[in-house]
Amino acid sequence: MAQWDSLWIDGHVATMTRGAAPYGAIRDGAVAIRGGHIAWVGRQSDLPDKPARCATAVHSLGGGWLTPGLIDCHTHLVFAGNRIAEFEARRNGASYEQIARQGGGILATVAATRAAGAAELLASARVRLASLLGEGVTTVEIKSGYGLDLDTERRMLATARELGRQSGAGVRTTYLGAHAVPAEFAGRPDDYVAFICDKALPALAGEGLIDAVDAYCEEIAFDTAQVERVFRRARELGLPVKLHADQLADCGGAALAARHAALSADHLEYAGAGGVQALAAAGTVAVLLPGAFYTLGEVQLPPVADLRRHGVPIAIATDCNPGTSPALSLLLMMNMACHLFRLTPEECLAGVTRCAAQALGLDSDRGTIEAGKRADLVAWDISEPAELSYWMGHNPVAGVVAGGQQIAIN
Repeated sequence: MAQWDSLWIDGHVATMTRGAAPYGAIRDGAVAIRGGHIAWVGRQSDLPDKPARCATAVHSLGGGWLTPGLIDCHTHLVFAGNRIAEFEARRNGASYEQIARQGGGILATVAATRAAGAAELLASARVRLASLLGEGVTTVEIKSGYGLDLDTERRMLATARELGRQSGAGVRTTYLGAHAVPAEFAGRPDDYVAFICDKALPALAGEGLIDAVDAYCEEIAFDTAQVERVFRRARELGLPVKLHADQLADCGGAALAARHAALSADHLEYAGAGGVQALAAAGTVAVLLPGAFYTLGEVQLPPVADLRRHGVPIAIATDCNPGTSPALSLLLMMNMACHLFRLTPEECLAGVTRCAAQALGLDSDRGTIEAGKRADLVAWDISEPAELSYWMGHNPVAGVVAGGQQIAIN
């Protein structure tokens, strides 16, 4: 009787474990799955028996590669409407400030999202998620933050949960109430922070809709004192935190994230040396977002050399959102991270597997190919792992497995 449910053979395995071999590679490797988890990893020649006797189903990689399932650890995937008119206006010379004064920006998406029902939110987000799944993403983080009231934030988070149930992908939900000050609290940001801490956060946490709490710490959003209040409340509720930090200026966001042992600090273009050292000491992951950097035409690069020097894990994500990163390709983000941020292809693949899992607090469960971890895998028709960062606009996926089950890809 076969001891495994399925077995992948006839190719190579990029385990993405830390070790002497680049990519944690096992040439002529094999991976076995049992009960939704990885049961065995090694060289095909070391299998205990002929493949057909080892597993109920045997899959050939045809000389290609198997990697961990990709992880998009920073998205705003659930929202209504779009900001195409703003995109066109900016290309025609309008400034961000002019667009905001005319009712654009985050609050435009808030208005559209508040007006959308659950079915509309689910249908539009399902299309966006399908693009990511088709490129080998098996786990995705989805933030709220386009509702800014209790009912809409609840609807967004519940929609994210439903996306996971329907797709088979792993979905982690993040409450981003501190994204912007809604119109009903205009000029009263402290009162809005009190609403988050006293009403919205405990209610949504009590309903089991939140896996983590995020905030936007910038001069145009919330200051460090306001974010501190949100983070203290989150920790009282037993929730880990994340932070949009130092994207537009060094506001002390990286140090703030480190003080609260944040899972991740994201963007970081203006993070200073002290902030990077604090992230290293706290074990916080740096999540770099090349889509937003590119869309906004930024010139200030994130401090990659300092992050490397101090051993801060570097993750890569799409930051999919309708305003500053309308990106639905994690493979393209890997390519952009290589060219814009000068990351290596191996750093990029680690950034969407091992380090991305750490940025979600899931590194004990996924992100590498190791026995005992969740069987999230991608089969690729590639000659070497670096090819995943090489192409622009090409998708070499040959198969996707999430939780041991093959999922349909478009």
